[in-house]
Amino acid sequence: MKSKDLLGIKELSAEEITKILDTAAEMKQLLQSGHKKSNRMVGKNVAHMFYENSTRTAVSFDEAAKILGAVSCNLSVGNSAAAKGENLMDTAKTLNAMKFDVIVIRHQASGAAHFIAKHVEASIINAGDGGDEHPTQALLDMLTMREKFGCFKGLTVAIIGDVKHSRVARSNIYGLSKMGANVRVCAPDTLLFAGTRELEKDYNVKFFKTPQEAAQGADIVMALRLQLERMSKGLIPSIAEYHELYGVNEKLMSHAKPNAVVMHPGPANRGVEISSSLMDSDRSLIPSK
Repeated sequence: MKSKDLLGIKELSAEEITKILDTAAEMKQLLQSGHKKSNRMVGKNVAHMFYENSTRTAVSFDEAAKILGAVSCNLSVGNSAAAKGENLMDTAKTLNAMKFDVIVIRHQASGAAHFIAKHVEASIINAGDGGDEHPTQALLDMLTMREKFGCFKGLTVAIIGDVKHSRVARSNIYGLSKMGANVRVCAPDTLLFAGTRELEKDYNVKFFKTPQEAAQGADIVMALRLQLERMSKGLIPSIAEYHELYGVNEKLMSHAKPNAVVMHPGPANRGVEISSSLMDSDRSLIPSK
């Protein structure tokens, strides 16, 4: 890897993405073998700084560190010096002075991971920063796709939903495009972020007005969570209307290829961005069953 840090998919090359996915596949074999222990990180310390709520990501990083043999430390931000007014940089430098080897951070401010990475010796892993990127979730999605279809070249992926507030969407767009997939995006105009259309020039991305057009002949349909907690009023008429127009369900999947699958980065709002029956169906790669 060129960098000590994993800050975003946008900064990775196709070769680096492949190397990460290959390593992840090896680790998955280890987990499936029943011998959930490795010495790859013995003697290393990993700190987890989560300034936003998280279940899947936080637990996954903590468990991964322990499986790899590292000492894992979860910083309770609400009970830390941050609650007393200590800023992000000072907290990061304190952990760095304690000789933590890796700092995993999730923060509400875009660029937070990049900010501290320049000032500490520890390797920084971005577990989601504001409205920027969520690289590890995208890598997980890409590993799932590769296991299902074998490669990315020529694969058509339709990403449907709240693109404006989805850092997962950004990371997947960057990564899938670099790996040769055809990326389609569909969202209400109010749920596209500024500069979204510029992705057509720089990445292999096409935009569609309706989910039916986006899903036509797709191999994968990825639904995005409607992030109401990040929205101001007026971005959508109502949840019911959003589901009617942009919800991913069996009817929409009929436009995709017969062997197409549905994905969702989670957590999913059943009956909003995806139907409960589709989420629990054999076409779903969402770990819900």
